[in-house]
Amino acid sequence: MNDFLLTVRAEWTKLRTVRGWVLALVVALVVPVVIGLTSVNGSRSGGCPGAEVCGPPTGPGGEAVTDAFTFVHRSLGPHGSLTARITGLTGQRPRIPGSGGGGAPVPQAWAKAGVMVKEDTEQGAAYAAVMVTGGHGVRMQSDFTHDTAAPKAGTSSTAASSAGAHSDAASAAAPPTAAAPRWLRLTRAGSTLTGATSPDGTHWTTIGTATLPGLPATAQAGLFTTSPEHTEVDRHALGESATSGPTRATATFDRVTLSGAATANSTESGGLWRTTVIGADPVTAAFSASSQRSTPAGESFTVSGSGDIAPAVGGRAFGARSVEDGLVGTFAGLLVLVVVGSSFVTAEYRRGLIRGTLAAQPRRGRLLAAKALVVAAAAFAVGLVAAALSLKLTASRLHAKGVYVLPAATGAEVRVVVGTALLLALAAVLALGAGILLRRGAGAVTAVAAAVVLPYILAISGALPVAGADWVLRVTPAAAFAVQQTTVRYSQVAGVYAPSDGYFPLAPWAGMAVLCGWTVLVVGAAYAVLRRRDA
Repeated sequence: MNDFLLTVRAEWTKLRTVRGWVLALVVALVVPVVIGLTSVNGSRSGGCPGAEVCGPPTGPGGEAVTDAFTFVHRSLGPHGSLTARITGLTGQRPRIPGSGGGGAPVPQAWAKAGVMVKEDTEQGAAYAAVMVTGGHGVRMQSDFTHDTAAPKAGTSSTAASSAGAHSDAASAAAPPTAAAPRWLRLTRAGSTLTGATSPDGTHWTTIGTATLPGLPATAQAGLFTTSPEHTEVDRHALGESATSGPTRATATFDRVTLSGAATANSTESGGLWRTTVIGADPVTAAFSASSQRSTPAGESFTVSGSGDIAPAVGGRAFGARSVEDGLVGTFAGLLVLVVVGSSFVTAEYRRGLIRGTLAAQPRRGRLLAAKALVVAAAAFAVGLVAAALSLKLTASRLHAKGVYVLPAATGAEVRVVVGTALLLALAAVLALGAGILLRRGAGAVTAVAAAVVLPYILAISGALPVAGADWVLRVTPAAAFAVQQTTVRYSQVAGVYAPSDGYFPLAPWAGMAVLCGWTVLVVGAAYAVLRRRDA
């Protein structure tokens, strides 16, 4: 052990006494910070009147959300329930220039209509809802990020019933019709909401419960409809482009009953149902409408809406920036550290100093481990400081410009900083191994840059189709850049989850594991060569 520590000390002395390497480490620290700050200089505020920072609304958990729909509602006391039958859900998609769509009656797969209890009519307010969808069946959702599908009806395990089971599943996912309506119910008991569904209004199945802490004694309960944007993806020789446009859904409700309604106040027109277009903008307002009529069986409504009730994805569409946008200069620091890592051994080969090094430490595996440890520690320290400064300074600059930065949990920010430092450390060690294999600094730097930096740039620039970008970010060392992702992919939100929008195909630490695998492979090969080859 003492022999190894002495070798580590000797290699560290080499690193810190060569001015070129020390200067390179300083450059690797400063350049990413400068590039990060430069990249946000052109950012501009979204221009919300009277707001210092403009961005999407935030939900109860602090996450950015989309909250736009048509809401027909009344006040509900601390205990009560809302029941409705939905006999139809249709959709309309205006024609997008260059696309073949327009006017189709089939709703978007994530078009939603149902019953809801919401804290108030402000965007981002806490809520729980039971809904039918255009293509994902009946669901219960709450506070934007929570989504539960209704239990599927039991099916036989025999092969003979297989076709019937598939038919039942397809029917359950299809939107309701007059011939196959869906009943929905939402029951409030204080801050606890329970959702249920029924095919006939008699036999009910509980979907789930949601607890909304701080739900006021008087909340808003009612019927809602919304429909997210439709996106057309155009694939061409230079990559892919997406064109999107608004859509509208229209739902028909009847047999509507509300128990536990709060005492009407002066703003509620005597307790009548009111229509509010939440998140109204020119498009949403134009696509929103409601009508009501009384029948012998009870009140019925037709409600049209546009928008979505979901976590916000693709934050750049809101003119917002992600936390990791400040790390855009990471690849520049990585290139500098790759040069340091490779030259830490190739310089000795070039000048013939490797013979003296091997004479001082004939155990070549121990020498390789010491060099790798010194290079990794130096790169990690530089990366840790550079990443922390980049995040802090770019976030401050964006806030000063009135640009909204999508929130990220403290744990996610720590993971981004530490993960970036680990990414740079592994890349430097990878370059060290390549330097031993090739004995030429230029060749080692080129090889590592082609394996790590080039796939990353091609993927995030949109030069590759989404499928191609996902592939290179799964199998190449560039997969490790996933550790910088803070944007979240939600199964209940349709979207183009592309690397160019900050979405990587692998989980953060899974991507880092790919780089670890490549590093172990190259360093292992370097060790085998170092043992067998003369200096």
